[in-house]
Amino acid sequence: MPEPTLGARLRALRHAAGLTLEQLAEASGISARAISDMERGHSRTPQARTLAALATALRADPDALGAGRETRTGGRPRQHDLPRAVADFVGREDELARVRAHAATAGPGPAPVVVVHGQGGLGKTALAVRAAGELAGAYPDGRFHVDLRGAGADPLPAGEALLRLLRALDVPPRRISGSDDERAAQLRDALRDRRCLLLLDNAADEAQVRPLLPGDGRCLTVITSRRALAGLEGVLRIALSPLAPEESAALLGRIAGQAADPAVAADVGRVAQLCGHLPLALRIAGTRLASRPAWTVENLVARLSDEDRRLANLTAGDTGVEAAFALSYAQLSAAGRALFRRLGHVPGGDFGLPLVAALTGDDPMEALDELEELGLLEAAGPERYRFHDLIRLFARDRLRREEPPGVRAAVRRQLAHRLLDTAIVAGRWFEPGYGAPPDGWTGLVPLPTQEDALTWLRLEAENWLGALRIAARAGDHQLVVDAAEAMHWYSDTTLSWTGWYEVYGLSRAAAARLPDRRQEVRHLNYLAWAAFTCAHRHEEGARLATAAHELAVELGDPREQAWALTYAASAWRRGGQPERALETYRRAAGIADRAGDHDSYVHGLQGVGLALHALGRHDAAVDAFRVVLAETARRPVAQRPALGAQTGAHAYAALALADAGRWPEALREAEIALRYAAEFREAGLLAVVHLVLGRAKRALGDAADARGDLTRALEFTEAGGFDEYERAARAELAALEC
Repeated sequence: MPEPTLGARLRALRHAAGLTLEQLAEASGISARAISDMERGHSRTPQARTLAALATALRADPDALGAGRETRTGGRPRQHDLPRAVADFVGREDELARVRAHAATAGPGPAPVVVVHGQGGLGKTALAVRAAGELAGAYPDGRFHVDLRGAGADPLPAGEALLRLLRALDVPPRRISGSDDERAAQLRDALRDRRCLLLLDNAADEAQVRPLLPGDGRCLTVITSRRALAGLEGVLRIALSPLAPEESAALLGRIAGQAADPAVAADVGRVAQLCGHLPLALRIAGTRLASRPAWTVENLVARLSDEDRRLANLTAGDTGVEAAFALSYAQLSAAGRALFRRLGHVPGGDFGLPLVAALTGDDPMEALDELEELGLLEAAGPERYRFHDLIRLFARDRLRREEPPGVRAAVRRQLAHRLLDTAIVAGRWFEPGYGAPPDGWTGLVPLPTQEDALTWLRLEAENWLGALRIAARAGDHQLVVDAAEAMHWYSDTTLSWTGWYEVYGLSRAAAARLPDRRQEVRHLNYLAWAAFTCAHRHEEGARLATAAHELAVELGDPREQAWALTYAASAWRRGGQPERALETYRRAAGIADRAGDHDSYVHGLQGVGLALHALGRHDAAVDAFRVVLAETARRPVAQRPALGAQTGAHAYAALALADAGRWPEALREAEIALRYAAEFREAGLLAVVHLVLGRAKRALGDAADARGDLTRALEFTEAGGFDEYERAARAELAALEC
């Protein structure tokens, strides 16, 4: 007599226990639909775990259901058929919490779907597998993985993926339809009463995954893709980003013992930075370090510091960062690949749409959307974009390999010239004697107002500085000098930017190669200013200014002599020599006065006030600043220098009054200074004004308003280079809390 089938044994045990399908489902945690399929013979090889749960609910011996005899074997997908989990997984806590929360929304309506998307190498699959592991208990009817091969040249057809899932769900082969639409319906029917987790890995597009999604029910589908799959409706999208610095360091430390030593934390941080905090890159770097016990983290830093070899060094066996990026690059259209390569010319970390258009000559939006969709480019703001650091290196590598050297050189130089042409016109908005662009001028962007010029110069600073480097390497010396010259008065709005030291280093070197030595002395002066103001190299600034003075004397140029002495005095004052500075400022002002250089004259007078303040002679300093204001009003000082002199005189007079304890006067002076500083918009002067306002209000008993001004002062010191004002503001705030 043949042995009863599993279905017959299960039905007999259920009837003997007096349970309905629904009651057994409730007791066992197995869906009523799955139990019904087993009893009818439509699911002949269930998992051993499923049979054990049913036997427990029926209070039967597990052998009575034949557990272990007819369970799935021989390569059929099982509940644990997921990719191998990453043992040293770190971070992604927020993303995992979002997956868990979305899974918990399952109910009678549409089954929840999560799309984890982002560029290659971010660890999308690792996150999805981690989430599946954490949620294992919630999906007793199976967790199934299908690699959809979407990043390659041969994506898995939807019909084949449906076939694999239907077989995994024990739908008999003879019942599986030959039509993709009918298979999709069968899959939805098979999943309706089950609690399964589907991991659809590496999806190509919406058309590939849409037929694979469950309908209503309690299943969870997690899709990973390089694309956002924006055409799918009602899904939770999780865009992955690189790891946080501390997570990157933790991952390296878990992989390689050398990187776990606290003594090499700085080098580990540098490795993480060079890897762009990309999990794939970090894992490869850590593996290379772990497999070479003789290496130190410093060795790894040295290898990765070579930009031309970095991608090659981020390869281990059959895994590599470059290979991961190449899969996305291969999916681009011809226009998308061309734009991607050309963007390798962009010097800075991010860039605006006009710069992109300059590389293409036509509307780049379609190609930009394509790059964004594949994670090869990311939005950095309205009509602004940026590359991940490693993807930028990959773009430059594609550029070298796929475009002729002559074409590359021509495009690079053309882009640099357009950037510098725009930078010159933007900078001249702040220069005496200039202003609005000349009639008929066409640059990368229109610059109808000084505000537009200011915005562009700040947003594109990395790019026009990169263009200046390109011009310097190409020997375009006059262009380098012209661009730096156009920035002279604009630079006063961004005193904390250390880039000015490089700008004027390049222009000084370029000017030295030109026949006009007056340009050389002027840019030597500018470099002296940048050395002590922006780079805080006071001794170097004084040395450069002294050399500029000697050259100016040789050339018989009293204007540059006056500026050189003013800069030397400023370097000495900042370097702790106020007496020497005071004498030199007075000498500089006298030379400027005799030369008729009114801008330099008021600048020197302001230095006198600053030196007196540094000497603790506060009342004398206030008087000196009053002279600055009177002379600025009396003389034909150019508009921008005049505004700078007025802002500084009021701000520093307020500071001197505060240091003298003349609080009502300090408050009134600071309120006047604020109006000028708001127009001049230099962070250091704004920090001074708000610091004085806060100090004066606190001294006069207005603690609430004082706290607001002191907080604003701190905000303006965040640009860097204003440690003295930051310490003072923090001390005042601390005193308010006492």
